Amino acid sequence: MEVVKTVENFAKKNGVTQIQTVVLQIGELSSMIPKYIEACYPAAVDGTILQEAKLKIEVLPGNAICKKCHKVFNLIENNNTCPKCEGKHWEILCGKEFMIKEIIAC
Repeated sequence: MEVVKTVENFAKKNGVTQIQTVVLQIGELSSMIPKYIEACYPAAVDGTILQEAKLKIEVLPGNAICKKCHKVFNLIENNNTCPKCEGKHWEILCGKEFMIKEIIAC
């Protein structure tokens, strides 16, 4: 719902009357689940300027850097363990994002 409000406010401020596509970026480690966003989208946009707009979701990797050997790796693919040194102490670099990447107007 916040995405819909944000896009509607953007459209009003910029004189946009119709939105063709909204592109969201969602990190693998964020609390947002893409399939649930897709399922809720039609109800969220019903009766709004986004009613006919397509939703595109880009899933961003959940990468971390190992504090021991400095290897950058995907946390999910490697079960939260560094594939180089098997270390379990790391710092998240990316993957918690949830943002509007692009609004395509007609």
